[in-house]
Order: sequence, then structure tokens, then C-alpha cells
Amino acid sequence: MKNLERMRQGARYAAVPLTMAALAGCRDEQPRRPNIIVMMTDDHTAQAMSCYGSLLVETPNLDRLAREGMLFENCYVPNAISGPSRACILTGKYSHANGFTDNSRTFDGDQQTFPKLLHEAGYQTAMIGKWHLNSDPQGFDFWSILVGQGEYYAPLFIENGEEKVCPGYVTDVITDKAIDFLERRDPDRPFAMLYYHKAPHRNWMPAQRHLGMFDDKVFPEPDNLLDDYAGRGRAAREQAMEIGRDMWPEWDLKLITPEEIARIDELTHTDDANKDDVKRANDRLSSIMQYRAAYDRMTDAEKARWNEAYAPRIAEWRALRDKASKEEIVRWKYQQYMKDYCAVIKGVDENVGRLLDYLERIGELDNTIIVYTSDQGFFLGEHGWFDKRFMYEECQRTPLLVRYPKAVKAGTRSDALAMNIDLAPTFVEMAGLDVPEDMQGRSLREVLTSGGATPADWRTGVYYHYYEYPSWHSVKRHYGIRTRDHKLIHFYNDVDEWELYDMQRDPHEMRNVYDDPAYAEVRARLHAELERLQQECGDTDPCEREYEFFRGAENL
Repeated sequence: MKNLERMRQGARYAAVPLTMAALAGCRDEQPRRPNIIVMMTDDHTAQAMSCYGSLLVETPNLDRLAREGMLFENCYVPNAISGPSRACILTGKYSHANGFTDNSRTFDGDQQTFPKLLHEAGYQTAMIGKWHLNSDPQGFDFWSILVGQGEYYAPLFIENGEEKVCPGYVTDVITDKAIDFLERRDPDRPFAMLYYHKAPHRNWMPAQRHLGMFDDKVFPEPDNLLDDYAGRGRAAREQAMEIGRDMWPEWDLKLITPEEIARIDELTHTDDANKDDVKRANDRLSSIMQYRAAYDRMTDAEKARWNEAYAPRIAEWRALRDKASKEEIVRWKYQQYMKDYCAVIKGVDENVGRLLDYLERIGELDNTIIVYTSDQGFFLGEHGWFDKRFMYEECQRTPLLVRYPKAVKAGTRSDALAMNIDLAPTFVEMAGLDVPEDMQGRSLREVLTSGGATPADWRTGVYYHYYEYPSWHSVKRHYGIRTRDHKLIHFYNDVDEWELYDMQRDPHEMRNVYDDPAYAEVRARLHAELERLQQECGDTDPCEREYEFFRGAENL
């Protein structure tokens, strides 16, 4: 496969030297530099991690990381969508600074990234799993990446430039590749590996061993599952991410039999087919075709097990759909959504455990900084929604766990306002390098080594900017600031609306108090703080820029 065209607008990185302590003396006298593993999932929200208090699913291996390391209560992303969030992590910069503002962009791989800095300093580097930056990785000795969003079954990888279809389930395959890289590494040199999972991204296809595992569970509903958006503006009302209205029956909920797939195919390719049948087929065509493509990647044996697992759901839906109320249908779809999402999470948790056990077996577990995070949070029925993109808490906030017993005390928690742009400078500093001045994040080393305490000069607010509109899910462009107590959001482009939330009194963001006279002083203070942050990060004219967006299926 030909290499994708790379953007050339970013500055080329310059190598940053090791500190004198790391360079001095012979190998035996040098302090051992830590290995680094970044474990990242796609759309894994804190609401689905038992170490964060989830009642939905148990995640014992992730809980182990929290128990043996530090859990961050307040880690936020600058842009809650997959590719841009990944670019922020790589560069330590906001989206407007690294150039990757939305999923249609091509990441400028020539610019400075933390893997390049580590590689120049002698680290063995690898990128394995979901890349999603529309360019080939740079700065890695080995890379094996999913194409686009990737597939759950028999996934296609591009491995150091060559295409490979790998039999099996994607979460297992990515872990196999990670362990294989570690088996082949030079044991005398430190390594840095990006171990990036596709799961639990839409459409939430569980591994064969997890099919039906939650069929008997009734998941607790969020209090605002049936939110009517009273008191909020057009952004909340005009989105396209409602569980009841916008989930695709076939793609998301698996409500189609193999026989129905064959019948739809016949209808769309037969000249004398009934026109009404054809219209109904075309209305569902995107959902059906995407599901069929994913389904056809399975072996015959896997298909048989899959069909058996989903047949009861399909039968239940047929009995329900014509007589249930709108609210009953929302509740039913929510339950199916949670069954699949949580089953996919079980695959992630098991594979994190596999990798931890392997590191322990080869004696590298305690020599390795292990970070677990997601590219952003996700809505699990809050406000009646799935997906992400909004600055609302469920997706702006992302999980962050850090295990490194040589510097991080076990069982600690931090409420410092962290951001995923902080990861790059953290890795660079903990590897003994100087942090480049143009990185906009701040190293978390002081937080990690102090037992989670917030430094006196730490940030008091986090900045957010979402760009991808008009596009999938119709979430309007917006930017804002989140402090410990409040959140201010400006929706712009085809609207001009402000929202203000009191996060202490209204943590679920149900009541917009922007026009409440009682909050006039808070509003003025937040506007000033927002403007200061925009000046600081260089996003000084956020509403005046024009962006073009790709509306293709890659953004699903």
C-alpha cells in the first residue's frame, strides 16, 4: 500500500539530548531509564470502569492498575474525538497547534512527537493498534496499525508499510502483536510502546467468548436517560446521537438475521422488485451494508455462534417494536447497547491483564511506566445519548491511570486538573530529557511523585475546542473552559449560544444558568479566564476560522 500523502506545514522536530546524568559513565553506572507503555482504548469512559465506581461492569485488571498506582479523578481532553485526541497525546499540543482538528485531516508526521524524542534518546519504539491519523506513523522502529477505524474480526493491519489480515478478534490480536514486539526487543535498551485498542468503539462487537454474557443483567439507567433538554439550546436538541432515534438497528443493535441481509441484497439489485420494499431497503442500506461487511469477516463457525447469540434479541425486538411506547423503546435499546458495550470492555480488561502478566513474567513490570487512558469519554445513555464530541462531562473527562512503583505510590488518587496533552511532556521528563518549550501540556511528574497533590502553581481551568461540524452526529462547533466548580461553553458557527453549569450543584449538566442573575459574577469571571486561556494556548480567534469536514463513514 502506498504511503499516504503527508502534510508538510509543521516544524521538523529537533532531537533533545539526554541529561548529563543519563549520559555520564559506563552502562552499569547509568540510572536505568523507565520503559513506557501507553495503553489507550477508543471511547472507553470512566462510567464503565469499576475503579471509578462503575455499577455497569467489573474491570479487575484496570482496577489493579489503579490499586497499584494512581487514579486521576479529573483528566480532560481538549477535543473529544478520536484522531484529534490522539494527535494531542503525541504532540503535547492543542488541536489548533498540531493541525489535526478533525478526523478528515492528515496528521503532519514531520512535526515533533514524544515517540520521536524517545527514539532519538535510544528508546526502542513501537506503535501497535488503532492509529487513525490518516498518515503513516513516524518515529517508530516497528508499527502495525489498523486501517481507519479497524475491524473487530479478522482485522486488516498495515505493518511497516505492508498490508496483513490477521485472523482472530482485534483486541486479542493487538495484544499478541505487543507481546511479540517485546519478545523481539533488545533487553539492554528501554522501550516505549503505544498499545492502542480499537475497542470499545462503535459498533461494539464482542469476542466470541463474551457473546451473551450479560443477557441476564439489567443495567442501571442514568437518571437523565429520558432527558427532554429543557432550558438548553439548539446544540443539545439538534444533535444526532440519541439512543432511541439515531442508533442504527442493524449496525448498532444487530437486529438483522442472515436471511434478511440476503433479502435486502436481492431487493437492491433486482429491477422488478417492489418499489416500496426497495425504498425501505435503501433507507437502511448504510446500516445493513456496514453490518454485513463486519459480519462477513467472521468464519462460518463464528457466524453460527453469533447468530445463536443474537436470535433472542431479534425475536424480542419483533415482539416489542410495534406496541411499545417511545420511552419503552429507549429503555430497551439502552439495555442492548450496554450488553454489547460492556462485553467489549471485558475483552479489553482481559488483554490488559495478559500484558501485565507478561511484563511481570519477564521482570519488566516494575521498570515500566504504564498509563491507561482513552481518547475521550463516552455517553452511556446520559442525556439519552451515545457517542462523544460534546464538552459535557461524560466525554470531555477521560480515565487516566498511572502505575510506576519506583515513583508513584500505590493506591493514590489525584484531583488535579490534568489533560491528555500533559502525557507527552510527562514521558519526556521521566525519561530524563528536557521538555521542549513548544509543548503546551505540563508534565505530571510532580503530581505523580507527590502522592497526587496539586502543585501550588497548577492550572485552574482546562480549555476545550470541538471543530467537526457539520458532520456525523451533528454536534455543533464549540469551545469553553472547565474549572473545578463551573463550566462555560460557547456554541458557534450556525448558532451563537452560551451555556454555564454549576458543576458542584448540577454535575449532570441539566440546568443552564448562563442567564441566571445569581451567576453574573461567576459568568464574568469565567469569560475572563476563558479569554486568558485562549491567549495562553494561541487559539485567539476561534469563531473566525473556516473548516471543511469530511462526512464519510470513517467518522462513524
